[in-house]
Amino acid sequence: MMIVRPSEARGHADHGWLDSHHTFSFASYYDPDFMGFRALRVINEDRVTAGEGFDTHQHRDMEIITYPLSGAIAHRDSTGGEGLLRTGEVQRMTAGTGVLHSEMNGANEELHFLQIWILPNQRGLKPGYEQKAFSESERQGHWRVVASPDARDGSLTVHQDVVLHSTLLGKGEQAEYTLAPGRHAWVQLARGKGTLNGVELKAGDGVAVSEESRLVLSASEPVEALLFDLA
Repeated sequence: MMIVRPSEARGHADHGWLDSHHTFSFASYYDPDFMGFRALRVINEDRVTAGEGFDTHQHRDMEIITYPLSGAIAHRDSTGGEGLLRTGEVQRMTAGTGVLHSEMNGANEELHFLQIWILPNQRGLKPGYEQKAFSESERQGHWRVVASPDARDGSLTVHQDVVLHSTLLGKGEQAEYTLAPGRHAWVQLARGKGTLNGVELKAGDGVAVSEESRLVLSASEPVEALLFDLA
């Protein structure tokens, strides 16, 4: 079973300096049918103008994954984590007992990124920060693990039974994925157009997947996509 969440059905907030689309309920946007999927709670697609960003604010008891699509993010947090997060890099921050952080546009161009919140497997974790680069060649034409509970294949560590994959597909390419019995998936098309098991998708679309064993993502134009393998 696959349920498509169309890009145009997402929540939308335009703050001038920030243009944000919410796959699931977030802030003032509320949709009781889309409060999250399994442990996946937030997928926000944000665009931030040059010189702007999110001033210091607090989070608790959440695994926060930041995935740049273009531009760079200047990150600073109360665990001592600090630096630029660029395209091709992925960041995981464990908010746990509480963390303060800021995220500013770190380049003289529009910043475009996905911010993802995952409910942790327990409350009160020690706050932490991790950032890694994943080259285009590692992701081209197949699913590359970028976050997992056991840091497999050099991925980030996420404190939940979730395995996050990323792929880049050229026009005409496809990537297959086998979903184990009892597992679920969320596929998010970050850019491009294609099909998932024959269902047409465009940038910003998401798909909830249950009771499927084989997923085939095919690109009709260059695609960047994420796949969450969820308990």
